[in-house]
Amino acid sequence: MTKQIEIKSGTYKIRGKDVELAGMVFPMVEEFKVGSQGGYVTVDGKAMAGFPDRNIKIKVNSEADYALTKKSTTVREETDEETIERLRERFQILEDMTRACKKGDVRAMIVTGPPGVGKSFGVEKVLGKHDMIATLSEKAPKYQVVKGAMSAIGLYCKLFNYADKDNVLVFDDCDSILQEDLSLNILKAALDSKKTRRIHWNTDSFKLRNEGVPDSFEFKGSAIFITNIKFENVKSKKMRDHLAAIESRCHYIDLTIDSEREKMLRIKQIVSDGMLKSHMLDEETHERVVDFIDINKKNLRELSLRTVLKVADLAKAFPHNWEAMAENTVLQRV
Repeated sequence: MTKQIEIKSGTYKIRGKDVELAGMVFPMVEEFKVGSQGGYVTVDGKAMAGFPDRNIKIKVNSEADYALTKKSTTVREETDEETIERLRERFQILEDMTRACKKGDVRAMIVTGPPGVGKSFGVEKVLGKHDMIATLSEKAPKYQVVKGAMSAIGLYCKLFNYADKDNVLVFDDCDSILQEDLSLNILKAALDSKKTRRIHWNTDSFKLRNEGVPDSFEFKGSAIFITNIKFENVKSKKMRDHLAAIESRCHYIDLTIDSEREKMLRIKQIVSDGMLKSHMLDEETHERVVDFIDINKKNLRELSLRTVLKVADLAKAFPHNWEAMAENTVLQRV
């Protein structure tokens, strides 16, 4: 029978930091040993939520730092700081992948997740910094964010205009191109894994002639799709097959944040990272804006970064009564 041990004093590295595990109970795999980095006891990590699904070594000084127990295995709760760091890492991956798209190392990326968690913010922040030099030298921008509806021929022309290497097209909630056969076939050609990606328009078109767009061209740019669509939830088999073909050509980042707690911590993290800097609010007002969101999170019309920006807009426009204004504009009537 597996022995249970309670840690009296011991640490395990989680996300690069030594976390104290005093009071936690684990199934023991091997008793105390001394290795090249000191003493440790081996326990079953997969029995505990929040730990790797394997045997792990808890750093202890001696056998006196743990004791046999009849207590049940502890369920470890992730701290706020650990959750914030996990979310920051996830969104940092989004920014790193966006840089790779700009360099042309990554051809395409799909970013999914609920509205208002910062998907667009992260992508546009990276591309805006990269394009600053082009803007200052009055050169044509090398990326564009496309929003709203778009026809298949409109998509073809847009891809032609941004066909050069290190150009990036961002389709932000432009879901019509993911729901129409012809557009999907154009995208499959543009994102093909072959060395040369050539796109064709095989029917006569006044629009192409009028805009000087050829009926065939090589696409060397990258594409980013920011969407709220959950691909696996699409009901139409035909559409699922199309989307599967797109997904197979793209890197896929799921930024889903399900819990109210995680959404609130994400808001605090991105605000502390400077999201409201352009509002030029004093430190006290800055904190009061975040506190307003936190206190009223259950009654907000939407718990999101967009709501934070709305409240910050009010704080800037109405410094003396912004809270009353916010109560009447962003809260649900109970």
